[in-house]
Amino acid sequence: MRIANLSGRLVLDIDGLAVDVENASDGRFAADPQAVYERWEEFRDWAARARLPEGSPFDPARLGAPAPAPRQIVAAGLNYRDHAAESGLAVPDTMPPVFTKFATSITGPVTEVTLPPGGHTDWEIELVVVIGARARHVTAETAWDHVAGLTVGQDISERITQLEGPAPQFSLGKSFPGFAPIGPCLVTPDSFDNPDDLGLLCTVNGEEVQKSRTSDLIFPVPDLIARLSSVMPLLPGDVVFTGTPAGVGLGRDPQRWLAPGDELVSTIEGVGELRQRFVAQT
Repeated sequence: MRIANLSGRLVLDIDGLAVDVENASDGRFAADPQAVYERWEEFRDWAARARLPEGSPFDPARLGAPAPAPRQIVAAGLNYRDHAAESGLAVPDTMPPVFTKFATSITGPVTEVTLPPGGHTDWEIELVVVIGARARHVTAETAWDHVAGLTVGQDISERITQLEGPAPQFSLGKSFPGFAPIGPCLVTPDSFDNPDDLGLLCTVNGEEVQKSRTSDLIFPVPDLIARLSSVMPLLPGDVVFTGTPAGVGLGRDPQRWLAPGDELVSTIEGVGELRQRFVAQT
């Protein structure tokens, strides 16, 4: 099953056609895309059984984030060995470094992003998990039962803000407006042959800069959810960025940063793509 946020309304994406959920359910489920996660199991059961009307074509530019207002955004760092190596840091052994991206940075899949002046803005493609059932002290074996679905994310990062100063400011450096695009839709785990092994590809102006598979995660999705839930409850609708593979601008020699006019395209197998174009602040 694929769901999406079309101009602020929850829709089912069926073969590229949008079915409005509020209308198709005769008001049983609200139009608000974020509200569905509080009733996720009920919604999944309805969607599997409902006689749905024919959908309508839609412009991907009208899509918003499939989880536009999470109560918590949790992001994992150094969760691929090759990215830890290019960062010059040790591979984590019990828990990846964890930070947040503030909710005002969330946008949909096709956006224009304003570059902070004087900054070093970088790209980080990531598999993003949206929680569908409260997770607290869950095991890796049961963790997928708490996942609503998977989507594509970009952990866009302004490295000067992130790394300079008496102490790193990871969350601030990753939370400028538009620095957390997610989408284009949310895909339920049962839609994949293997949700633990999906291909990731990131390009800048058509040039491949990151390519990996989620099977290379140090802490795969079930393990990451189990470890996080041992510390904090993960709530329905929460968003979890799972980490980025090697190929970011910070790890290059010479280092490379996004510039006005650049187009960043981020694709995950079986989910779809994000497309960001960058502009200078005026």
